[in-house]
Amino acid sequence: MKKVILLLGTLLSIDMFSKYLTYWYVPKMLWMHSTYPYGGFGIFEDFLGGISLSINHVQNKGAAWGLFAQYTQQLFWLRAFVVLALLLYTCLFVRASTQKFFFLLIIGGALGNILDYFFYGLVIDMVHVNLWGYTFPLFNFADICITLGIGFLCLLAALEKKRCPVTQ
Repeated sequence: MKKVILLLGTLLSIDMFSKYLTYWYVPKMLWMHSTYPYGGFGIFEDFLGGISLSINHVQNKGAAWGLFAQYTQQLFWLRAFVVLALLLYTCLFVRASTQKFFFLLIIGGALGNILDYFFYGLVIDMVHVNLWGYTFPLFNFADICITLGIGFLCLLAALEKKRCPVTQ
């Protein structure tokens, strides 16, 4: 249990600190800035012939890509329910430490975005990636945790050698 609390605390600390810095020290992104670093702080440009990374400040009232922005209250309760359900599932049914770690990545990321609702009334996104001319939607550390957790759980499931017996 101590490891769970330590991991969640670490993830939340990194997420909340990065959002705090972004909220107070990075100017809000204006869509009129069409060239790198888009009004924010540049990290690198034209890496491998077309990858750019910058830190920008975007406030997201909705879910991923700003979807359902007019339903902030409902999104909060849906997120809270999903986090509680995942936490219960992880504690009661997940035995493998690797799987538990990936579930905790998802839970920690979701908690980070829920806490944004309390502190800011919205979610702070800051990582801006441009891949060979395609501007990827901005995201934050919590989103990275959620994506990695889901991705590695899917990979584990695909690599699992156990198969359900086929009934005839």
